[in-house]
Amino acid sequence: MRVQMLGLCRFSYVGLRGYQRDHASVSERRTFLYDAARLARRWLWFTTLALPGWLAQTDPDFTLVIMTGPDLPEPYLTRLRDLAARHPQLRLALIPPMDRHLEACHAAVAPHVDRSADVVGHFRHDDDDAVALDYVARARADFATVEGLWRAEGRLSLDHARGLMMRANGQGAQFIPRIAHNMGVALTIFLRPDQPQTALHFNHTRLPLWMPGVAVTRPLMFIRGIHADSDSGDMGPGLPWDIAPDALDRQLALRFGLDRTALNGLGRRLEAGVDAGPSC
Repeated sequence: MRVQMLGLCRFSYVGLRGYQRDHASVSERRTFLYDAARLARRWLWFTTLALPGWLAQTDPDFTLVIMTGPDLPEPYLTRLRDLAARHPQLRLALIPPMDRHLEACHAAVAPHVDRSADVVGHFRHDDDDAVALDYVARARADFATVEGLWRAEGRLSLDHARGLMMRANGQGAQFIPRIAHNMGVALTIFLRPDQPQTALHFNHTRLPLWMPGVAVTRPLMFIRGIHADSDSGDMGPGLPWDIAPDALDRQLALRFGLDRTALNGLGRRLEAGVDAGPSC
């Protein structure tokens, strides 16, 4: 079967719904999201933790739609345009504020659905999380082994559940190994290409209400960022697992192409305050 892998990453998108933090108006939400210091921090998270893994996927056949508003302040809008121009897997969707957040997400994703594919693997990705370098390849391969479950209903969730919770603060970066089911990162929802939903249409904490699901607990597949600006709060429920410090360093490098020293520096820069920083 031909599987399209298609994801959505919201970068400070101004919408009243779709976030855990509430605001009374679009204007109030815009003021919060477009605060200069906050945007600098989000860009640092995006370019340090989230982006490297997408640019180095072992299977480059995927599309990640970066959704933001047409009035995103500079220099960030130009930087996102430049990223999309340089990397064919990245597509920029400029969506004005909409009353219904799911309609906004659909407007961003729908133009990129390949109607000739047999199935679309939808995923969501926050700008402060990371997936392993082989996430796309593993999602395709693991789907092939459970394709029959998808055929029964035309819906299937595939949860790569082994990850690292990364708390970043002035002391650096602390990593807490967890197996966390349906966390939302490295979670793929397989749908037929003619279905109008995206990954955002399904509350990832309640997926069994809508579809069968398969959890894959090896290998290490994601890093979830936890910090003062996190919209989703703390790390939530999960099963702990152990990893030695030297093995952690190897896994960060091999699985994510990341360096713990740089991630420690990320936490300290966030605590100290960061300017707009260089373009990526």
